[in-house]
Amino acid sequence: MSGVNAKHVRVAILDLYHGFPNQGMRCLREILNQFADTYHLHLEWDEFDVRGKTDLPDLSYDIYISSGGPGSPLESKGTEWENKFFSWITSVKEWNDNPLQEQKKHVFFICHSFQLACRYFEIGNVCERKSTAFGVFPVHLINGSDNEIIFNGLRDPFYGVDSRDYQVVEPNHKHLKEIGAKLLCIEKDRPHVALERAVMAIRFNEYMIGTQFHPEADAIGMSMYLQTEEKKKTVVDNHGYEKWKSMIEHLNDPDKILLTYSHIIPNFLHQSVLYMNLVAV
Repeated sequence: MSGVNAKHVRVAILDLYHGFPNQGMRCLREILNQFADTYHLHLEWDEFDVRGKTDLPDLSYDIYISSGGPGSPLESKGTEWENKFFSWITSVKEWNDNPLQEQKKHVFFICHSFQLACRYFEIGNVCERKSTAFGVFPVHLINGSDNEIIFNGLRDPFYGVDSRDYQVVEPNHKHLKEIGAKLLCIEKDRPHVALERAVMAIRFNEYMIGTQFHPEADAIGMSMYLQTEEKKKTVVDNHGYEKWKSMIEHLNDPDKILLTYSHIIPNFLHQSVLYMNLVAV
């Protein structure tokens, strides 16, 4: 694929980390830099502290990526920042639904943002897990999702970095059909376990999509981060040495997280700028 630059690409990153140290924002910045270099695009972005400063972007951006973050996606009900976040989703949706607006706005929701979007769109039951999901896990495509553009180049199952205490289960299939949403994949398939599998990705509509896992996780950077003395101790103390060891092994496997990192968000970005007629197929 070759790049053809017709105008600037403006991206808004909605930061939901609330000031907590994280790797997610670094990874998103690196993906954007790499994508711009690959397609020779003039890509620039701004970051918005949604939870700390109640800061939301306007509608002048072409692409929006909303990050993960700590804490409960339920306890924020009624807060000023969540109300404004939901109002922002409404404004983007109304823009895209307006036939007079030819240039649509593309949105990607990650983890905490994904859980909030599921509440906004009333996808299903957003609830606390019985135990924390932490590690590198297989993600299984749902029948019919193999033609979803963001999964181009991935196998079934593919692998994702997971770090959460909450989940989305019991999807309302009738409501999904009514709003044009589509379930894309579920967490690791375990038929012998009598628990419903959590939803791991949803296309909410033609221009909005999200994942429960972290597709932005950089295998090399995350591996180095987990091997620092402080982070290793934290993981071992909370999840055990075997969990830490398995994460390092999965992160260093080129067929796992490296593959996910190099495909899902880059595929989303490529689809978005392709829609803007800025790159050739």
